[in-house]
Amino acid sequence: MSVEQIAAHLGQADVRPALAELQRHYERRGIRLVERGKRWHFETAPDLAHLLRREKEEPRRLSRAATEVLAIVAYHEPVSRAEIEAIRGVQTAKGTLDVLMEAGWVRVAGRREVPGRPVIYATTPDFLAHFGLKSLKELPGIDELRAAGLLDPVDDEMIETALNPGSPAGEHGHDSGVTGPGLYDDRLASSGESS
Repeated sequence: MSVEQIAAHLGQADVRPALAELQRHYERRGIRLVERGKRWHFETAPDLAHLLRREKEEPRRLSRAATEVLAIVAYHEPVSRAEIEAIRGVQTAKGTLDVLMEAGWVRVAGRREVPGRPVIYATTPDFLAHFGLKSLKELPGIDELRAAGLLDPVDDEMIETALNPGSPAGEHGHDSGVTGPGLYDDRLASSGESS
């Protein structure tokens, strides 16, 4: 439940201090009170989760296309399919977004107020919870991705071209299979600084 929902049940009381105290109380008791996507819930402590798991999880790997689309939605939301395709430089299959919506990570966030009124997409609280994020501000920045070795030289050149169109890389171009605006916007270029 959100803070507002909890407060509504308690006569609009300020519940944040009580939530902080409950977090401390349950810290070493096998369950944790956590906030994910502005909603509070209890979850099993990570060191005990294996004892309570009855079903064996079979991880489903996302395709490269689905991973790219998920990253674009997370860093650029709300975003339309046309905007996703412009960033990726290729057409996006309807099934790609369907997979992400079935996983509960992407949702329809409404329609853009432009001719044609295209559907726009955004991430969900389940996306934040799954990846252990309080908000999208915690997404890694470009320097963090480089330090983790998640960007290869092709990505570096593509990012440099997207951020500095007049640079030598931008003038000569590079056929990396991605055209249009870069995958990483100012939020990512600012090294993930949160405000």
